Amino acid sequence: MNNTIKAVGFDLFNTLITVDPSARPESMRRLTESLNAVGLGVDRDAFSRAHREAVIRYLEATRVDGRETHNRFWISAALNTLGYDVLPDDPRIAQVVEAYFSAYIEASRLIPGTREMLGLLKTRYRLGLLSNFTHTPAATAVILRHALPPYFDAILISGDVGYRKPHPLVFQLLVDRLGVAREEIAFVGDDAEADVEGAQMAGLRPIWTTYVHEQSLLADSAAMMRSSDEPPGPIPRISAWEDLLALLGME
Repeated sequence: MNNTIKAVGFDLFNTLITVDPSARPESMRRLTESLNAVGLGVDRDAFSRAHREAVIRYLEATRVDGRETHNRFWISAALNTLGYDVLPDDPRIAQVVEAYFSAYIEASRLIPGTREMLGLLKTRYRLGLLSNFTHTPAATAVILRHALPPYFDAILISGDVGYRKPHPLVFQLLVDRLGVAREEIAFVGDDAEADVEGAQMAGLRPIWTTYVHEQSLLADSAAMMRSSDEPPGPIPRISAWEDLLALLGME
């Protein structure tokens, strides 16, 4: 693989970054407290159930056309289920979204050895980051928290793009930003459909990383957004950064 690769793209969450499983309950605690603070009092358990149902419904819709959704729609739908007539663009929703994501930002952890790996790859390849994340400010905060921007020549977040992996548009934007042929780009990600099949269908060369699965680090919120457990066909698989360096001929 290493002789023909000129750029490497990466997924972000569960590929470079993990999120502590405690983030999900803490985020819901902060969200419901924030709702109460802005005058939208809810029972935490009832709201959590309504919110989860809304997330699943909206994510199923994105799998039909690839369009990105946003948490404000999930929260608005959950509130409507509980009897509140609150639109997604209500300023109170924007406030509670920030409270919700603050827990995820704080609970994010860089996979050990990631900066060292990126530093080595940057000496030879152009590097890109392509993340499915509905709320771009939160994704940006995580990226900055872990000092990742200097390593990347291109950073794309689905919340900005308006579509999410595996839609071919987002991979085409990555190809354009990296400025090399699609068949010269390896793409590393953990999600079988979004990352592996998406990259493959777009003409990139996927690499499936299983570190988070093998370490049992997949958070409940991330599991809701996954569509399949294992990619079809023979795909290069890594479980440590040493595996990636070896695959690229950089042991």
